[in-house]
Amino acid sequence: MRRAVCPGSFDPITNGHLDIIERASGFFDEIIVAVGINQSKNRLFEPAERVEMIQEAVASLGNIKVDTFQGLIVEFCKAHQVQAIVKGLRAVSDFDYELQMAHMNRSLAGVDTLFMPAAPHYSFLSSSLVKEVATYGGDVSGLVPESVLRRLQERLSG
Repeated sequence: MRRAVCPGSFDPITNGHLDIIERASGFFDEIIVAVGINQSKNRLFEPAERVEMIQEAVASLGNIKVDTFQGLIVEFCKAHQVQAIVKGLRAVSDFDYELQMAHMNRSLAGVDTLFMPAAPHYSFLSSSLVKEVATYGGDVSGLVPESVLRRLQERLSG
């Protein structure tokens, strides 16, 4: 079975993330969306909430699983027999960082990283930007799935 992982914090998942996940799903038998848990970072949504939002967003795709991980993604890959990591790239600055990570992951565990360019209309999009705009009442309805939009509005209004 050809299996890949799409790792990230997904706080929250955006339409840009979904674009990469959906496109990658056509190349692999199974995609595992791996939600990183980093206790030292302050997140808007708890890991279980992020997993639930992703599951709702990918429900129509038959070959996607969602899980969480802590620590090194290559350890997750080894434990789940994952052959590749798929990363979306928005800009050259993403490539600079992700290339270093790809080389490290390859040297640590022999896991390859495949880069997929973001769709042009999502090339500016990040979870951080979505949260910031939503915090100030900006319209992010075209940037996240409807279920995520509802949760964002609920979380930020309270």
